[in-house]
Amino acid sequence: MANRRAAVQVFDTTLRDGEQAPGVSLQAEEKIEIPRCLEDLGVDVVEAGFPVTSRGEEAALRALSRELRDAMVAVMARGREADITAAGRRAMKHAVQPRINIISPTSDIHLFQVL
Repeated sequence: MANRRAAVQVFDTTLRDGEQAPGVSLQAEEKIEIPRCLEDLGVDVVEAGFPVTSRGEEAALRALSRELRDAMVAVMARGREADITAAGRRAMKHAVQPRINIISPTSDIHLFQVL
């Protein structure tokens, strides 16, 4: 059968958004267990995190990129060389279907951080 795109793709941000909630801090095992469950449910894209934030986050995302085979693994990066290197060359290098979501600054504070 030809590879056909689904009419609707499910894009999950549980890992990325979940850790932004007050008092939430996922352990490394949870950062792999949750996406496995999402993949089993048929989620198409798992937005997993922001690798440049820490070495631990980058390592967790690298481990996750080895695990998922059906779901696309997406990470966030600013338009900075360090972010894109952390995302593409290190965190996502083992992903079957890697994706980098580039975020653009919209406020003076964010613009200053990128530049």
